[in-house]
Amino acid sequence: MVTINRPDAINALDVKHDQALARVWREVEADPLIRVSILTGAGGRAFCSGGDLKTYMPWRRQLAQEGNESTISFGGMTLPHEITKPVIAAIQGYCIAGGLELAMACDIRLSTADSKFGLAEVRWGVLPGGGGTQRLPRLVPVGYALEMILTGESITAQRAEQIGLVNRIVEAGDLLDTAFKVAQRIVENGPLAVQAAKKAVQQGLSAALQDGLTLEAALQRQLLQSEDAQEGLKAFAERRSPVFKGVAS
Repeated sequence: MVTINRPDAINALDVKHDQALARVWREVEADPLIRVSILTGAGGRAFCSGGDLKTYMPWRRQLAQEGNESTISFGGMTLPHEITKPVIAAIQGYCIAGGLELAMACDIRLSTADSKFGLAEVRWGVLPGGGGTQRLPRLVPVGYALEMILTGESITAQRAEQIGLVNRIVEAGDLLDTAFKVAQRIVENGPLAVQAAKKAVQQGLSAALQDGLTLEAALQRQLLQSEDAQEGLKAFAERRSPVFKGVAS
């Protein structure tokens, strides 16, 4: 589990914590024993309230003046295809601006009923530059996305669930338990298949249907030649749980 731990700052990321979070994701990607991750915020008041306006945003402004801003990923998550393994967002409290962009970069979003979601950047004279203008309309109907982006207003967890921004609302005391149960269910599946399925969905969303189907077929061909596929079919026939190795052929 990865925890954003700046509760006194409503879990806003300064440059130090932004870079620390990015390092964590690089470690996750490099560690073959880690199959799924959970991202949450400390303190119960916020998941993440975005970049620290006093420190992080001036740093980004300086990068923009130098022509380097577009190469920066918020928290190591918001550029395309940075994390190939599943990530579950366990959200309690404020999930605002860059915090919502982090959550949208996750694959599954669980929320408590008291959470608030919004992209407030236009109020500060900038746009949601950590993927907000691109991911939100891919997750919810465009009209709802534009309303959130252009007004900068927040919505409740109930509204977020209604429009498909979060998968489900759970009791605060059950949030992490539920996240771990979802993670465990993912871990029980073939790791190569899980990563390939995530890749197919992510890359397919920005491709023409035929190109997406071609990618899906190519990934399936690779999986069918793996030991995991053989083990999965054998275990099904023998009515036992499969023992996946996660090693490509």
